[in-house]
Amino acid sequence: MTPAARVSAAIEILDAVLDGARAETTLTRWGRANRYAGSKDRAAIGDHVFDALRQRDSALGCAGGARTGRSLMRGILHSQGVDLDTIFSDARFAPVPLSSDERCFEQPISDWENCDIPEWLWPHWCHSLGDQATAIAQLLQQRAPVFLRVNLLKATVDQACVSLSDAGYDVSPHPDVPTALCVTGRTAGLQTTEAYVDGLIELQDAHSQASVTLLDPRQNGPILDYCTGGGGKSLALAAWLGGPVHAHDVNPGRMVDLPVRAKRANAQISSRTKEQFAPDYGVVFCDAPCSGSGSWRRDPEGKWALTQDQLDALISTQRDILSDAAKLVAPDGRFVYATCSVLSCENQDQIDWFTGQNPTWRVETQKQWFPSAQGDGFFASVLLQL
Repeated sequence: MTPAARVSAAIEILDAVLDGARAETTLTRWGRANRYAGSKDRAAIGDHVFDALRQRDSALGCAGGARTGRSLMRGILHSQGVDLDTIFSDARFAPVPLSSDERCFEQPISDWENCDIPEWLWPHWCHSLGDQATAIAQLLQQRAPVFLRVNLLKATVDQACVSLSDAGYDVSPHPDVPTALCVTGRTAGLQTTEAYVDGLIELQDAHSQASVTLLDPRQNGPILDYCTGGGGKSLALAAWLGGPVHAHDVNPGRMVDLPVRAKRANAQISSRTKEQFAPDYGVVFCDAPCSGSGSWRRDPEGKWALTQDQLDALISTQRDILSDAAKLVAPDGRFVYATCSVLSCENQDQIDWFTGQNPTWRVETQKQWFPSAQGDGFFASVLLQL
């Protein structure tokens, strides 16, 4: 496919997304319906789509006109310095040439539009991030870096690096996270490497890993991953703490792939229902449902879908989780509350609320990571009982 044909495909997909379809689903459906598109074509089209979604409002504000995939791609390509006449032309499969009106571009007029943060959220954003609000929002307009977690149950960091280097990948140890590798250069095919297939590595954001490595690896007692989801934290906990992990999720269907992943990683992980809990866990880890605001580079649709009502409901759910999960921690155990959010209402405010309601608990260590070249935005607080 030509670059122009790829843009035409992205416009078609973005029209569907702007009408309410999910981007990944629409990209998959388009690929199946257009078998002539090779893997590089599909990857390039996906990049166009997600670049546009990360910068949806600033691109539309720049392009003006209708809220369409065409306007969105005009705005994005203009901001990237692309010669639009090489894309919008009379060539076969290209989007039709630009009209005189479409050649006019504007600057986004508001801070939130320029930063691609929903208008209703902008006050929360500025309150949470202070003088970093604009810089971090603009960082979320970019693509996310790729990180790997080395499975210490099967390999050292050096051994994983050698295996991946032999497979043609450029990786290096993360400067701050002892289990993480930074991937530079190509990333395609990582899940087909011997290192991945043999369970030496997993794809996982570095700061997500760091929320686990805040724990002392010598911590004793059984381990509970209270909000397991797909199981990334369960696998990380099993490798870092070296013990068996009990996995729980309010929606057990989310854990459907975990047994296969655990077997590949040589990790001892078994599922538990609430009826099987006992208040004797050495570690209870709660990666709570949240806005996902720290990882919007990876999920830009989540940014635009979030509403104030949904955020309020998440805050209520987080408080329920804090209250319920704390009851399962042994007297000398550790309780971890974590989110992939940068909003203080989901992070520090929740810890302040919990310790205010439960004065026998105190923070042992705590960290707020902001999105950067070193990882996504993440928050983790390790608590213990007095």
